[in-house]
Amino acid sequence: MFRTENKNMKIKKGDKIKITIGKDKGKTGVVEKVYKNSNKVLITGMNLYKRHVKKNEKMPQGGIVEIPRPMNVSKLNFVCPKCAKVTRIGFKIEKNLPAGRQGKKFRICKKCDSKI
Repeated sequence: MFRTENKNMKIKKGDKIKITIGKDKGKTGVVEKVYKNSNKVLITGMNLYKRHVKKNEKMPQGGIVEIPRPMNVSKLNFVCPKCAKVTRIGFKIEKNLPAGRQGKKFRICKKCDSKI
């Protein structure tokens, strides 16, 4: 199965999100890393799984370690930093610029229409 790269991913590193599906449903977290090729994000302290690790230089005692797994973007909702509500993300382009200049594209909150 071939995956197409999602060049226009709306969720970025540092965004606050709320999980809608899975064992962590209803929890909020911050995006730590974005994987554009697989359309997934890594969230600090969420979607953890346990891994049995042998003794090594990094882990001298070994044992069971909890590691976060990447989560699909479709299971997440963005939380607006201004209105603190779960919302969708839209894009707008700046207008009313001098001739010859292109407007910058920026993200907006669909509920409060503020710049993110």
